[in-house]
Amino acid sequence: MSGSAAPRADVRPHEITVHGHTRVDNYFWLRNKTSRDVLGYLEAENQYTKEVMKHTEELQETLYREMVARIQETDQSAPVRYGDYFYYSRTVKGLQYSIYCRKHLSMDAEEQVMIDLNRVYEEGGLEYLRLGVFKVSPDQRLLAYALDTDGGESYTLRVKDLSTGMDLDDVLEGVAYSLEWANDNSTFFYNTHDEAKRSDKLWRHRLGSEQSDDALIFHEEDELFSLGLGKTRDHRYLLLGLGSIETSEVHVLDADEPLSEFRLVEPREKGLRYSIDHRDGLFYLVTNLDDSKNNRVMTVDPREPGKAGWRDMIPHRSEVKVDGLDLFAGHMVVYERENGLKTLRIMDLESDEVHYLKFPEPVYTYGAGSNPNWETKTLRIGYASLTTADSAVDYDLETRDWTVVKRRPVLGGYDPEDYVSERVFATAKDGVKVPMSLVYRRGVKLDGSDPCLLYGYGSYGISVDPGFSSERLSLLDRGFIFVIAHIRGGGEMGREWYEAGKWLRKRNTFTDFIACGEWLVENGYTSRDRLVAVGRSAGGLLMGAVTNLAPGLFHAVVAGVPFVDVVSTMLDTSIPLTVGEFEEWGNPQEKEYYEYLLSYSPYDNVEAKDYPELLVTAGLNDPRVAYWEPAKWVAKLRTLKTDSRRLLLKTFMGAGHFSSSGRYDWLRDTAFEYAFILDVTG
Repeated sequence: MSGSAAPRADVRPHEITVHGHTRVDNYFWLRNKTSRDVLGYLEAENQYTKEVMKHTEELQETLYREMVARIQETDQSAPVRYGDYFYYSRTVKGLQYSIYCRKHLSMDAEEQVMIDLNRVYEEGGLEYLRLGVFKVSPDQRLLAYALDTDGGESYTLRVKDLSTGMDLDDVLEGVAYSLEWANDNSTFFYNTHDEAKRSDKLWRHRLGSEQSDDALIFHEEDELFSLGLGKTRDHRYLLLGLGSIETSEVHVLDADEPLSEFRLVEPREKGLRYSIDHRDGLFYLVTNLDDSKNNRVMTVDPREPGKAGWRDMIPHRSEVKVDGLDLFAGHMVVYERENGLKTLRIMDLESDEVHYLKFPEPVYTYGAGSNPNWETKTLRIGYASLTTADSAVDYDLETRDWTVVKRRPVLGGYDPEDYVSERVFATAKDGVKVPMSLVYRRGVKLDGSDPCLLYGYGSYGISVDPGFSSERLSLLDRGFIFVIAHIRGGGEMGREWYEAGKWLRKRNTFTDFIACGEWLVENGYTSRDRLVAVGRSAGGLLMGAVTNLAPGLFHAVVAGVPFVDVVSTMLDTSIPLTVGEFEEWGNPQEKEYYEYLLSYSPYDNVEAKDYPELLVTAGLNDPRVAYWEPAKWVAKLRTLKTDSRRLLLKTFMGAGHFSSSGRYDWLRDTAFEYAFILDVTG
């Protein structure tokens, strides 16, 4: 290991007094992104990280080459037919980005390239590129597409005439994540952010006009709420969705009449959530009406859509959570979750016959694929497990035939039979059983000598389901056990599971994760000196919290873009997304929440004690977790920790929350993290 000294951030005390309590923040100055001192410090940390990891460069290269060797570098996605065209994307060996294409009537027809991101990247001399909006007009003549070129998630939108391949003069700046076309093929609606990166405005654009002439259709002034757009699959309605974490509201517009006004379905009511779709003169709703924690499916007449007219179609079931639904001309597909596993309910809307799709493995995950067609009897889903590579599957809703259209190739002789997948349960400190999904190579000893990577997230009700990763094989084939901890705060076990890990019960998330780690050690899956914890973003908060609470349990921790300066961030409403997060973490302007947040905020609870080996990442342009959170945390750890173990900060100076955007660059980032993990576990 390099013997160079780690950089130390200057101590410049900044006092903050709230509720009569004064906190001293010695590294508050790191928030100044334009400061030469700040940029110099981040660059010094990057250089130190490079020096400390220099002895692993050969291992990094080996890992990178392994990962590349497993992928089909020149490949093509499973095509999706929409109208007269087959749409797909493809990759080319040596090129970083996808190429988006279509063919007319047949996959044997001549290819039309809609957008080649490699060409955009190279011609623009870019360091970062991410595709946002990608929407073909109803007549499939035009393509609206949006690009982010610095990781800040503020997009530039253009419209391409697909008959000529030329962009129109329409160029819109500062576009957010949503766009929908009206049925006239010349009008679309889009949203923009405010200064805090909250999607707050809906605009109407007519092709050929200037952005400055766009009509402001809706402005959401409540800082708890943001807005997004959708469209019913039958193309009848445009949907304006307004939502906070706890509450939602929907407005609808006849897609044939873009100059008319959106109509409110049901006014927002604190704690009431609903989403809608349309079929044959009925709105179908997924809602938690009347304290239906796991949601129910209801219908209502669009002419009088208020909740007084909502009628049950699928009543609330305490053991089954409804995540959403898709409507087609003759069928309704309901995405459900039971006992921590995703299930799929299919209803024939003519006969009312119901059946559940039978999945081929006991532990798996799936997601809705691209299903643009209204008149179809085939459902496209994406399927995977811890041992089965990502697969595009067509399921016949009537014959119940399961057809794998495309399975992502895993080169190099991969055989799923060489690996074992399990589902086990740890017992939390309050007696709750916490599920874990595991995978490891067959023949691993399970005698406590094996290294183990324990991954967790546990926030926003998001479920981390057991999916596949070909990169992960580089760990599994070196004897690692990979484990997902399905901790409270996530959504794997339903709404109550989520609510048991938020607000004033957030510490359950951290103690659940610790219980999972302890179970793995006690049951011979690993040992404390071979256990590595990994999490990103809100999962990075988890990493910071468990590092403070149980530093001796984990030999090493990888915290990606971690949300660790919880109190300071939640007190500063000028920071992107802060106000909207009050319904996840609580508002520290209220004394009870302030004290609770302060009790677990990783940055505020760093102490003079030994810590695990630590690798921390940040993105300079990250609008979700500001770079200064991990930077301040590392600076404070450097000052207070009493051990000589590695503490590394790697800041992506030209990217945001998602690190590198190119697929090869992303693999190099992964190889770097894996090299750190393998190095520290010997």
